[in-house]
Amino acid sequence: MLNTLIVGASGYAGAELVSYINRHPHMTITALTVSAQSNDAGKLISDLHPQLKGIVDLPLQPMSDIREFSAGVDVVFLATAHEVSHDLAPQFLAEGCVVFDLSGAFRVNDAEFYQQYYGFTHQHPQLLAQAVYGLAEWSGDKLKEANLIAVPGCYPTAAQLALKPLIDAGMLDLAQWPVINATSGVSGAGRKAALSNSFCEVSLQPYGVFNHRHHPEITTHLGAEVIFTPHLGNFKRGILETITCRLKPGVNRAQVAEVFAAAYASKPLVRLYESGVPALKNVVGLPFCDIGFAVQGEHLIIVAAEDNLLKGAAAQAVQCANIRFGFAETQSLL
Repeated sequence: MLNTLIVGASGYAGAELVSYINRHPHMTITALTVSAQSNDAGKLISDLHPQLKGIVDLPLQPMSDIREFSAGVDVVFLATAHEVSHDLAPQFLAEGCVVFDLSGAFRVNDAEFYQQYYGFTHQHPQLLAQAVYGLAEWSGDKLKEANLIAVPGCYPTAAQLALKPLIDAGMLDLAQWPVINATSGVSGAGRKAALSNSFCEVSLQPYGVFNHRHHPEITTHLGAEVIFTPHLGNFKRGILETITCRLKPGVNRAQVAEVFAAAYASKPLVRLYESGVPALKNVVGLPFCDIGFAVQGEHLIIVAAEDNLLKGAAAQAVQCANIRFGFAETQSLL
């Protein structure tokens, strides 16, 4: 049994982690923590997230010194802001824990990336080099040896799962950059109240045009340039991405389908559509990324859908942990 600590458990992704780990047969929750300054400190997780009432009624303990919580802990999930994960991950690694970080603090092995897109100077270049990018379907054996796993962003997960098989197979004409139009529910902005993500204020609109921090994450790990435009939608959760590409001459629909089938035949959390394309309602509350596509001549449109809090965060983190420790990949997720 792996003793498991969840840091930042009060947020939306943190609560989903709590639910998954609570029912995991090979993990047990040692504590749930929040920052010492958090207004949630001392409250029960089930008071903040009533779906956990009677299931997990643990307190959210304030954490100022990790040594109060790290003794005997095998696994740490950091559902924390990037600058917090940047500081905490090295401390937990030094205590011998395996760390799964849901923030962006270790996703790209380029210190300048953090200065430009996250606004801080990264102090741990050696950990950037060691961190394994946890796109679970594509991380292979690297996950099995990793002690620091950087769980991908929600937008990049869907984008890469949709594009990577075709790019790796050389089927796209990348002289025409793939165009990713992506829309997320407001839960992607986190639980902290702000006027910009107030449900009454949200109207469908793009944001972060040409400068969203997930853009370089996508291009870095795909090894290809894209146009990425995120949108905020007035719904709670889920991501839908419509991706427009150009196929190389001679590539047909059947070949595209074969590449997707070969890539994901043994990947239980990617569901492929033989016809039609997915909708948000197909994936909300579930740990899947659903992918469908249509071809007309040399034009390809791929549609990918996922729950941003699950396959885009908590479910993928647990999926990575299952791979890391040799459990069934969907353990506690299905």
